[in-house]
Amino acid sequence: MMSRHLDLADSSARSPLNHGSRRTPALLSVIIPCYNEEEVIGETIKRLRSFCASLTDLDVELIFVDDGSRDRTRTLLKGFASEDARIKLICFARNFGHQIAVTAGIDAARGDAVVLIDADLQDPPEVILQMVEKWREGYDVVYGTRTERPGESRFKLATARSFYRLLNRLSEVPIPLDTGDFRLMSRDVVTTLNAMPERDRFVRGMVSWVGFNQIALPYRRAERFAGESKYPLRKMIRFATDGILSFPASPCRSPWPWA
Repeated sequence: MMSRHLDLADSSARSPLNHGSRRTPALLSVIIPCYNEEEVIGETIKRLRSFCASLTDLDVELIFVDDGSRDRTRTLLKGFASEDARIKLICFARNFGHQIAVTAGIDAARGDAVVLIDADLQDPPEVILQMVEKWREGYDVVYGTRTERPGESRFKLATARSFYRLLNRLSEVPIPLDTGDFRLMSRDVVTTLNAMPERDRFVRGMVSWVGFNQIALPYRRAERFAGESKYPLRKMIRFATDGILSFPASPCRSPWPWA
């Protein structure tokens, strides 16, 4: 039995939307999980640095989580970190999976606002600027919704649609379609996520479940800059299974282990 109690029912009432626009944050944390991305990581760093240069009124920390890469990703990241104090590096001894890597980054983030983005540049770093603006208007979660997905097969698009339709039929809390983990979250949301005890993390489902003031930000997804997808069919099936079984609002299990 855990003594910690989470009171999430009035999360929207506590939102800064009820108190006018939010102040400019002192620090923005950007979390970038990586697995065997040596072909793209240099361009990723370049694009993120350009993004950072466009933010003149807040500091940025770039938290790269190397999820047990077997290529030169970790070596390259260490080199970039040695010359750029904004870059922080978390290294796993083996591959634990995307959601664990994202969770480790969230745990380590110090920012007033936290952004999740993959290293493959399919989600353009420049879109984060629009997310920050929505955050300043008072939203606690700004999630990217893909209007176009070039470079992805019909099979992948069809299976993704089927997965979210099935998940939304099982769950009392809907998860937006065409939405991945690319999003900005306020410190209040991050604090709530960090207090949740789920071992099998399904971050986008958990963010939907906690409430707060959320808004979609439509954007055009790009093709992968280089390298290969890290989600072949076997991993896609495992991810979908984990999402259905671990999503807190699913009737397959109680929202909390102690309930």
